Amino acid sequence: MMSLLLVTSGLAQLGAGLGAGLAAIGAAIGIGRIGGNAMDAMARQPEVMNKLFINMIVVSALIEGVALFAAVIAFMCVSK
Repeated sequence: MMSLLLVTSGLAQLGAGLGAGLAAIGAAIGIGRIGGNAMDAMARQPEVMNKLFINMIVVSALIEGVALFAAVIAFMCVSK
């Protein structure tokens, strides 16, 4: 019985680590794509640079927020 509890606890910790890691990787890919596409758009139309930069920062912050929530939820699952 005790060994089953240890295995379950270990798998929960592994799942939390994988969940937090995948959320961070997804956020990094998303922010990288946003940044790259924003730089392309700024190179094509320099007159909209300020508006595009502000929008890029807002969307990047929203993506980071989702990744942070995913990491918090993953670690909350382990603490139960």
